Amino acid sequence: MAMAAHRLPSSSPLRSSLSRILRFSRLFSSQSSDDQTVLTVETSVPFTAHKCDPPPRTIDTTPKELLGFFREMSVMRRMEIAADTLYKAKLIRGFCHLYDGQEAVAVGMEAAITRRDAIITAYRDHCIYLARGGDLVSALAELMGRRAGCSKGKGGSMHFYKKDAQFYGGHGIVGAQIPLGCGIAFGQKYSKDETATFTLYGDGAANQGQLFEALNMAALWDLPVILVCENNHYGMGTAEWRASKSPAYYKRGDYVPGLKVNGMDVFAVKQACSFAKEHALKNGPIILEMDTYRYHGHSMSDPGSTYRTRDEITGVRQERDPIERIRKLILSHELATSSELKDVEKQIRKEVDDAIAQAKEIPMPDPSELFTNVYVKVIWA
Repeated sequence: MAMAAHRLPSSSPLRSSLSRILRFSRLFSSQSSDDQTVLTVETSVPFTAHKCDPPPRTIDTTPKELLGFFREMSVMRRMEIAADTLYKAKLIRGFCHLYDGQEAVAVGMEAAITRRDAIITAYRDHCIYLARGGDLVSALAELMGRRAGCSKGKGGSMHFYKKDAQFYGGHGIVGAQIPLGCGIAFGQKYSKDETATFTLYGDGAANQGQLFEALNMAALWDLPVILVCENNHYGMGTAEWRASKSPAYYKRGDYVPGLKVNGMDVFAVKQACSFAKEHALKNGPIILEMDTYRYHGHSMSDPGSTYRTRDEITGVRQERDPIERIRKLILSHELATSSELKDVEKQIRKEVDDAIAQAKEIPMPDPSELFTNVYVKVIWA
């Protein structure tokens, strides 16, 4: 009791440390009394619209959301960097496509919708799985082909899946997920459950014929589908200007409205996705072009520096990085100090390291698993 009544000198290093720990705990606790204070931010650049009026650039947020965005994107970034190391150590085999640089698309989209809405994407899917509520251990276990992975270790990098969160995966065939996404949206409209499907694809898939065939049907039937082109400007090693006569992908739907969005700005993504969902539920399909950038190569077999310069990559990191933009907003609103944010990143590194250690201990699938999940058993009445 006597110790509880003792007051440390204001200059005491211990008091300073304790104060910092308490403040750090409050910052990332949902119990903070001021975490719902309304803050108004503006998207970094205006939206560019096709056949629709763009949403406003201003958007309300809270300290809790800002700090949450910082943490979520930092976890994704650290996991992808760790996956690079695991692949080089041959603990991840086969194909592996990393998402670092594009985190704002996954996080901003998730912030605008609910888990009842569906998402389907291509093979760059690890971080979208995390955004849908997946955990690090099941993500890393899947990457390493372990039985506790999100697809039982049988999907690997390109085939993450989370049915309870309406995440229909990772698909390895370029553009193949687009008609599937329109099919999911058809089911949503048929069920009249007021949900939508976000169907993601890259600029490399934007010239696929199946995109236009599926879009035609979706427009005819006014399906609640949002086609999201994650334009990171390179289809494998080919720059968009070499592959597309018209790289304005948000206009490529012709008769379907579109919106070009800064995909490196999580608030722009959130605003655009909220706008697009509302539009799709009332009027049918819409295209969102997310102007983003990947820091790694196309896959782990691609160094990513033979068709673009290192200066280009460094320039994007310095000027457009999605995590740094949120860091600057947090610091400008004095929600945390630079040192406290570094402490968060240290904690995240430990979480990822611990998850890797756990995933490594999980056994591989039993050989008998080769014959499961191939056919669906149908019992005829």
